[in-house]
This record gives sequence, structure tokens and C-alpha cells, in this order.
Amino acid sequence: MDNEYIEGLRKKVKKALAADKNRYRHTLGVADTAACLAMRYGVDVQRAYVAGLLHDCAKCVPDSSKITECEVYGLVITPYERKSPYLLHAKLGAEYAKRLYGIEDPEICSAIAFHTTGKPNMTRLEEIIFLADYIEPRRNQASDLPKVREEAFVDIQRAIFTVTADTLAYLKEKGKMIDPMTEQTYRYYADLFDPNGKEQKS
Repeated sequence: MDNEYIEGLRKKVKKALAADKNRYRHTLGVADTAACLAMRYGVDVQRAYVAGLLHDCAKCVPDSSKITECEVYGLVITPYERKSPYLLHAKLGAEYAKRLYGIEDPEICSAIAFHTTGKPNMTRLEEIIFLADYIEPRRNQASDLPKVREEAFVDIQRAIFTVTADTLAYLKEKGKMIDPMTEQTYRYYADLFDPNGKEQKS
């Protein structure tokens, strides 16, 4: 990857998201934040930027089409995803990254596929994209954003623990369904820390 390649990719994404300028601005925010986190944690900056740039590349696809396209591509759709098809933009986006944008790096595709729910034992790149999507500068809704933004650059796994705990608490409070993968992600990272967010001693 070089700057010319990434600029070409950015132009393609801008065209694909032309109908939703706010989504494109969010995309750039995630890509920039991912690059900053990559510098902090010693991950390849260009790979992180590309994963951030493509993380929502299927977001603008209508929900009914998401299901149809996932079926055409042979992607597994969980019962929860059929009830909440907006979540399919992540795994469909990973497929787009391969088919439409020529991404052959499996870790980049995986980071895109799990950027919404996370998963247990994520790679550092996957953790970076998961968090970058949550903390990018245009985000302003989550109550713990200042705390998470600080934690993200101090202890990325503790930040994921905070994010998943807050997400589950919010969904339960609102009486909304919880994706099993989100719960699995929380449990994995919760096992690394005690209820006060302190790292457990082995």
C-alpha cells in the first residue's frame, strides 16, 4: 500500500457514499482515528487507515438488500441479524472490501466484519477499528466518551471493556435485543478486568 493507492481507495469510497455525506465524514473520522491508534500500539498505520476507510462501505445498502446480498455471497446470517439486518453491513462490508475494493488482507476484512459487535480475543487491528468507530471525533452521544477516548490511548482492552459494558447496559435499559456476539465480546474483555476496571492479577 502507498499513498496513491489509498487516495484512489478514498475516492471510490466517497463516490459509494455520495448519498450520505455524514456517513462519509464519519468514515474519514474513523480512518484518521484508526491511524492514530495504530501509531500508539505499533500497528501498520496504512492497514489501519484502509480498514477504517472501508468499515462502513456497505452501510448505505438497504436492509432488505443486505439480506439478499449476504445470501448470494453465501454469508451466514444469524437469527438475530435477520431481526436486525442493519448489523449485516459489517460482514457485507468485509465482502465488499474483497470483491469491490480488492482487499486481500484477511485481518483487514475481519476488522471490518466485527467492527460493530467486536468478538472475543480480537487482534490489535480488530480492536483498533472497533474502538475507532466508537470514539471518532464526530461521535457525541455516548455518556462515557471522554473516559473511553482517554482509555483508548492508555489501555485499549480496558477501553473495549468499558464500551461493551456501557453498550449492554444501554440496550438492557431500553429493552432492546442484544446481539450474542456483543455479549461474548463483553464477557471476554470483562474476564481481563475486575468490576472496577482494574487489570486482574494472574
